[in-house]
Amino acid sequence: MSQPIIQVEHLSKQYRLGEVGTGTLSHDLKRWWYKVRGKEDPFARIGEVNDRSTKGDSEYVWALKDINFSVQPGEVVGIIGRNGAGKSTLLKILSKTTAPTTGRIKVRGRIASLLEVGTGFHPELTGRENIYLNGAILGMTRKEINRQFDAIVDFAGVERYVDTPVKRYSSGMYVRLAFAVAAHLEPEILIVDEVLAVGDAEFQKKCLGKMKDVSVQDGRTVLFVSHNMGAVKQLCTSAIALENGLITYVGNTIDTVSYYQNRGEKKTYLNYIGLVEKAPGNAFIKLLKFEVGSKDGKVITISSGIDFNIVFINVKVNINLAVSLIVQNSDEIIICEIPYLITTERNSKHGIYEINFNIPGYTLNAGTYSISILFGEDQRFVLKKFEHVVEFEIVNEYIGNNINNLPGFLRINPFITCEFKDL
Repeated sequence: MSQPIIQVEHLSKQYRLGEVGTGTLSHDLKRWWYKVRGKEDPFARIGEVNDRSTKGDSEYVWALKDINFSVQPGEVVGIIGRNGAGKSTLLKILSKTTAPTTGRIKVRGRIASLLEVGTGFHPELTGRENIYLNGAILGMTRKEINRQFDAIVDFAGVERYVDTPVKRYSSGMYVRLAFAVAAHLEPEILIVDEVLAVGDAEFQKKCLGKMKDVSVQDGRTVLFVSHNMGAVKQLCTSAIALENGLITYVGNTIDTVSYYQNRGEKKTYLNYIGLVEKAPGNAFIKLLKFEVGSKDGKVITISSGIDFNIVFINVKVNINLAVSLIVQNSDEIIICEIPYLITTERNSKHGIYEINFNIPGYTLNAGTYSISILFGEDQRFVLKKFEHVVEFEIVNEYIGNNINNLPGFLRINPFITCEFKDL
């Protein structure tokens, strides 16, 4: 086997929360004494979950802890995990925009990174000037950049604005140009974060095709972070699953995505019992109950339809209160959003609302789905969003002799006629 192009050994990254000091001189001295002896900080609690919603008991959090993996030249590696898993931190360390707390990385070759909108661009410079600036940062000569310049501008579709300062670009134009620069300036390693989600669907497809080309045709290495499991399965040859700063699975793409999608038990319902003040939510909305089922209370099938029952407390009065159910499949692709305007006369009340939704049978195909709930005001201002509240499975009925799941997101039951005539 060839020498890895990326080798990560015992990599950890620690962030300090709140104020910088420990709060006492004795703690500062203890920290210093541990550091002198080459030991870990005694006030950094290893194993604390990287939960962004709560501060926790420690003033430290491990964004990454003891990460080890290697990447071979020409591989396309997907890095997957929930928000807060450590994906972006890992890419920033690999891109050398932040330093690790412990561990080391060996990289053979130039790295081009696309981590955030505008990363590596100077807002006062034009698109043309930023192309040459990025090329120079990668160590390319002006002649090498000239050879790729027209292809970059054509791919990004910004020919009309190439001599305009990029601070006047829209976020979509920014990303298109940034990706075009990163992909065309011939780095040995291309690192792409979820930033591609800013672009439209056509450009995302174009980017996936380009990343496949630079890997297959040019033999370059790609690290790709995405919440779109369909894109990961389409593009990547292997994948790494992260959870709370730890690697939980490494393997081929299909197995890793399957592990990620099926980890833990599925939350099939929410039924909160306890003090109302501590119910899930915020100052505007408290979610008390959310259930998914079929009308007969049995297994949800393609033909049975799906019933949703929501019970929540609304606090904000005299607004047009709205709610939407967001349905996603196991690849975290949004299949549909079902909106409902609860009040239309700006007469919402402080109290408990109960709402029932129904998706008719022969709408969604067999598979696993999750539901997020979005509460809003006037269908414009978000009051509270509950991510992946429940998960449920739609089972395929036996139809003839074929029990396999058919492809596609939808499973319709069309009206069909068939006639036979003798010749």
